[in-house]
Formats: sequence, structure tokens, C-alpha cells
Amino acid sequence: MTRSRRQFLSGAALSAGSLFLGAGRAAGAPAKIDTPFKHSVMGWCFNGRDIPPKQLAEWCVKLGIHGIEGIPRESYKEVMELGLEISLVGSHGFAQGPCDPKHTDMVIEKLTDAIEVASDVGAKRVITFTGMRFDGMDDETAAGLCVETWKKVLPLAEKKGITICLEHLNSRASEGKMTGHPGYFGDDVDFCVDLIKRVGSEHFKLLFDIYHVQIMNGDVIRRIREYKDYIGHYHTAGNPGRGEIDASQEINYPPIIREIVKTGFSGFVAQEFIPTWDDPFQSLKHGVETCTVKG
Repeated sequence: MTRSRRQFLSGAALSAGSLFLGAGRAAGAPAKIDTPFKHSVMGWCFNGRDIPPKQLAEWCVKLGIHGIEGIPRESYKEVMELGLEISLVGSHGFAQGPCDPKHTDMVIEKLTDAIEVASDVGAKRVITFTGMRFDGMDDETAAGLCVETWKKVLPLAEKKGITICLEHLNSRASEGKMTGHPGYFGDDVDFCVDLIKRVGSEHFKLLFDIYHVQIMNGDVIRRIREYKDYIGHYHTAGNPGRGEIDASQEINYPPIIREIVKTGFSGFVAQEFIPTWDDPFQSLKHGVETCTVKG
């Protein structure tokens, strides 16, 4: 990353005024949702509806959402000026990850860059993935390489106060684009938690995607209770299909959210469903309202 780029992003953080100094919202904006955790939305999910980041951010402000993620870095400045936090900074993609030795250098470079960007804009979390299986792969060797690679970037993350979040993905669903990721190495949430334990840092945690966990493992509430100390971020979506978290799908979100609150979680729960309703704003509104429980 060039110094000029870092200066731009750093300037973005400063231009957001008091966002990181306690105000938390733009002047005249509605109050943020009052829950023990923070609400966010994953921007890429709305790309298919041709909704640009700024418009989505304006919806977030109207709804009292705290943050946004999964948008181009070029859009950070304008959404932060609206009073939103960047809840998660992207790094390398899910397909090319540290389980494959040919991607080691790239993963280190991308994570290092993402940590610097997160620090510049006041974000606290960066995403990582295991990557996809490959021919001739030995699972234990691949697991060890993942741990070794992540440990190489952790000193910087710890210094900057950034938490790297490993996302568990399902390898089962195939009913639509981005519903599942066949061949993904970290497709078992218990295995992902084992990797996190092997890394052994408070700055390396699990991105608990409720949708993916439901598909691959189930028993969502018990796993939230069991892994609460290792969870750094949450994602939502309806199953099957990754649509709205409404009555047409099988996951009962209110008791899951209440359990998250009981664990004392104060980070972000991000809506990551792909909207199918005629009005995607109403989709987002409904998702946030469904997750607005306090205990």
C-alpha cells in the first residue's frame, strides 16, 4: 500500500469528525439502535440490486445501524462521513488462502495491508479465510500452514489493536450464487475454533456466520455458548437460499440473538442475506428489527 493511499484513508477517518471520538453518528442523524451489540450490513449482498455503497449507507443511517462492511475501500470516506463505522475490513478472498503454500506470501501481504487500512480508518476487525482444498493436500499439514501464516501477521495486528476474524463457510449449499462454497477447507466450525486455539491470541477470533453454521453443523445456540470466548463477529442470513431472515426460512433468529446478548458480546452482528423482496430497504429494515432484542 502506498503512503498516499494510507494518507487518504487516514484523512477519511479524520474527516468523519467525532465518529471515533464518541459521537458515533452524523449531525442530525437518527439515534443508533439501542442494543448491547452493534448492527452492520454486508454491502456486497446488495450489489445485485444496483445499490451503491453511499445509498446503502444512507439506509443504514436512517435505520440506526452502526456500521457497514463488504464495500470498496474507495467508499470508506463517504460512508464514514455519514457517521458509520467500518465494521470489518476485507483482505484476501475465500478461495486463495493460507492452507495452500503457493498463496502464503499473498495472504501475508493482503492481511498486512488490511490491518494497516483498518488501523487508519478506526476499524477493529479484518477478515481471513482458510482457502480452498487442492489436489494432494494433507489436512494436518494445511492446518499447520494456516496457523503458521496467521502467526506471522499477528504481531502487527496486536500492535495496532486489530482482531483478525476467521470465517467458517459451508461447502454444502448449491441452490444459488454464493449460497455455498464446495471445497472450502474451513467448512467445519469446530475445526475452525481448533485452529483459533492453536493460534492462541486474543486478536485472532472466529467470524461466526449463523447461516453457514446452521448448514454444516447446526446446534447454533449451544455452539454460541461453547465458543463465546472465541467469537469476534457475527453474520446472518436465511436458510435455505441465503435470503431474508423471515418466516420463509428455518433459522429462528430472535432466540439466537438473545443468546448472543447473554454471552456479553458487544461487537458487530452484520446482515449478510441477499435481498429477494421487491423493496430491499424493507428487507434490511426487517432483518435489523428481527435482530433488535436486548435479552
